[in-house]
Amino acid sequence: MVEAALRSHLSGTQVVHRITAPSPTARGRVVVAAVAAGAFMAAGQTIDHNAVTISGDPTLLASAQDASTAVGLGGPASAPEYLPVTRPADPASLEAVQAMAKGQRLLDERTTQEAEASRVQFVLPTKGVFTSGYGARWGVFHYGIDLANAIGTPIVAAADGVVAESGPASGFGLWVRIRHSDGTITVYGHINRSLVVQGQKVRAGQEIAEMGNRGNSTGPHLHFEVWNPAGQKINPLIWLHQHGIDL
Repeated sequence: MVEAALRSHLSGTQVVHRITAPSPTARGRVVVAAVAAGAFMAAGQTIDHNAVTISGDPTLLASAQDASTAVGLGGPASAPEYLPVTRPADPASLEAVQAMAKGQRLLDERTTQEAEASRVQFVLPTKGVFTSGYGARWGVFHYGIDLANAIGTPIVAAADGVVAESGPASGFGLWVRIRHSDGTITVYGHINRSLVVQGQKVRAGQEIAEMGNRGNSTGPHLHFEVWNPAGQKINPLIWLHQHGIDL
C-alpha cells in the first residue's frame, strides 16, 4: 500500500531537474579554454572544438563549446588566408650583387681578350711538299705557290676572314677565296671539295677545303695565292714570312 500511495503521489507531481552550476574551478577552466582559443585564432590557426576534451566532464565540454562559439570558432573550420608579404630590398645587398655581376663580366671579357690575343692569327694553309714558287714558269707567270700532298689533305684558312667565293673557277677547277680584314684576299685553287660557302666567317686554321687535282693540274696539290688590298697578286712566301710563317 505504501508503494502504491507513493506511485500515485509521484504521478501527479511535476519533477524539476536541477543542473548544478559548475564550480569556480570548472568555470576557470572554461575561461582558460576560451582565452586559448582566442590565442590560436590570433596566430592564424584553426581549432576543431569538437576534438577538445576537458577532464572528461560533459558539462565542461559543453561550456567550452559555448565559449568557442562566443569567440568566433563555431561552424566549419576553414583554411587561414595568408597574405603575401613584400620585404623591401636591402640596398647593400643589391649593391653587392651588382658588384659581383660586374666583376664576373669584367673577368669574362678579360678571359676572352687573353684567349684572342694568344690565338694563332696566321697559319700555313696546308701540309705538303713545296713544288713551285711565285714567278715565271714554263713561259708563263705563276702567281702563287704550290704545295703537293694526297687528295683529301685538309686545307685551312691562312687567316681570319669571310669567304668571298666558293665554287668553280677557270683553270683551277674549284677554288675558295677569302677576304681578310685589311682587304687582302687569299686564294686556294685545284681543291677537291669545298667545305665553306660564300659569306661564311672563318678563322685562321679552320678547315675550308680538301686538296685535289682539278683544273689545269699535273698532280694533287694546293695552288695558294695572295692578292693585296689593291688587287695585286703578290708573292705568298713574302706575305707568309711577314706574318711569322716560313716554309
